[in-house]
Amino acid sequence: MPTTSFLLNIGSRDTITSDEQNALLAMFSHQKSFEAGEVIVFDGSRPHFSLLLVEGMSVRSKVLAGGERQITAVHIPGDFVDLHSFLLKRMDHDVVALTACRLVMAEHAAIRALMRVSEHLTRLLWLTTVIDGAVHREWLVAMGRRSSYSHMAHVFCELFVRLTIVKMTEGLTFNFPISQAQFADVLGLSTVHVNRTLQELRGDDLISWERQVVRIKNWDRLVKAAQFDATYLSLQKEPR
Repeated sequence: MPTTSFLLNIGSRDTITSDEQNALLAMFSHQKSFEAGEVIVFDGSRPHFSLLLVEGMSVRSKVLAGGERQITAVHIPGDFVDLHSFLLKRMDHDVVALTACRLVMAEHAAIRALMRVSEHLTRLLWLTTVIDGAVHREWLVAMGRRSSYSHMAHVFCELFVRLTIVKMTEGLTFNFPISQAQFADVLGLSTVHVNRTLQELRGDDLISWERQVVRIKNWDRLVKAAQFDATYLSLQKEPR
């Protein structure tokens, strides 16, 4: 089932019935595929559908007039990349494929129809956008107040937890198919600074990162270095 990761994602926060699962799955229609580097949703566009990532990784990004880019989110399978366009209508940033990606489409008319018949599922869709906002706040705090060492450690902790939810980790390892230049756009640092910080984390025996695979070598020490608290990811399974 191409949307298994989505059901794992929301099912980690609340219990959903089989009828609710079927109603959610019925919301999706066509699949769309994109190559690495291809723009999935354009800044300034007015999409009439929202896309759920089912395979690969994508990012939200803003590009300044001088060509500088800031990545503001990393999407993994199970994430809506642009559910907020349902209400905001006009996109104010790009969504770009970090790797080859496969997504499924939910027409805004189908989302609207689902919301008319299920208050519970409406709240769960709302929850996904609320969590997006919480992640943005953590990223803002990290970029403004954490050291580059703590900031990078925090990104690794967050990705590991999020990927664990959708069963995309093996032990303490996960795939992170990003270049150091792209990682610099995530962290708001130069590539030189990224390389130096990565060497510090490696030197302290907290992580290894070889051939796009990250291995966390000491979870407790990495969490301490990152000052990581997963509260913002709302992982408690409770009625919403």
